[in-house]
Amino acid sequence: MTALSARPAVRTAATSDYTCALVEGPWQHEFVSSGGSRFHVAVAGSESRSAPLVVLLHGFPQFWWAWRAQIPALADAGYRVAAMDVRGVGGSDKPPSGYAVPTRAADVAGVVRSLGRERAVVVGHGTGGTLAWAVASLNPDTTAAVAVLASPHPARIRLRSRAAFTAAALRELAYLQVPTLPERALAKGDLVERTLALGTAAPLPDDVVELYKAVMRIPFAAHSAAEALRWAVRSTPRMDGRRFATALRRPLSMPALQVQGGRDGIVRSERADLDAIALAPDLRYELIPGAGHFLPEEAPDEVNRILLDWLTRVSPAPK
Repeated sequence: MTALSARPAVRTAATSDYTCALVEGPWQHEFVSSGGSRFHVAVAGSESRSAPLVVLLHGFPQFWWAWRAQIPALADAGYRVAAMDVRGVGGSDKPPSGYAVPTRAADVAGVVRSLGRERAVVVGHGTGGTLAWAVASLNPDTTAAVAVLASPHPARIRLRSRAAFTAAALRELAYLQVPTLPERALAKGDLVERTLALGTAAPLPDDVVELYKAVMRIPFAAHSAAEALRWAVRSTPRMDGRRFATALRRPLSMPALQVQGGRDGIVRSERADLDAIALAPDLRYELIPGAGHFLPEEAPDEVNRILLDWLTRVSPAPK
């Protein structure tokens, strides 16, 4: 179980545009529309209409490249894969508003349609896992199945956040509610590095951390990332937050997979599956004991094995 390095060739990191996020590799970079915004996706795999589409959603403070070990593995298994930069990140548009989870869930559903499909398997990690759960709840017609890594069901997060997260993670989340300072810490300080170190069981390679920091320095990316986390907290007492919480409590009709690291420094792993068990009748839960929060990179082989085994049952690729 080894963390991945930034070995693929990368264009020179530039803070004036998003080219540093367009990492080269066994994928193609495309831009698609959803709800009036433009989204970057790294796509790979079969172009056959019979090949199931798998959409990968990254977490904070990362971008699509966090899935670099999963993209070729899923593509080689016969799937069409699209790793997406969510709103405000990497090569995707960074509007000044629209960072509510329901809005970003609609972004994902629109990207699925822009890729020429009616439905997709939606896979998310961390805050991208929260988004994947939301897509399944709010856009069930778009979601063939949902898989989440290091992300309790958001019904648990919204009602019992102290039970869902570690004390250190709650302190970081509280800091992110402060105006202006978190943006500076993300773009010019050590908040990216600090968050990655908090979550991992073992440090990620230095070149990986440096690339994440470079992508966070893209203009408006730090503000967008902070705004998404602010909505998660500030919406709780408001009507939009209450409507979202009500929608989350509807049982899911599609198969679900939840994968958790046993040494996660952000999510409390001992009870991470409680709400998913109650709300997802067809749930598979897997624990990777030696891994931390950033599972796609810390435990790529285990994640690939679990994902492919689960996909074989819920959305098999054509032979």
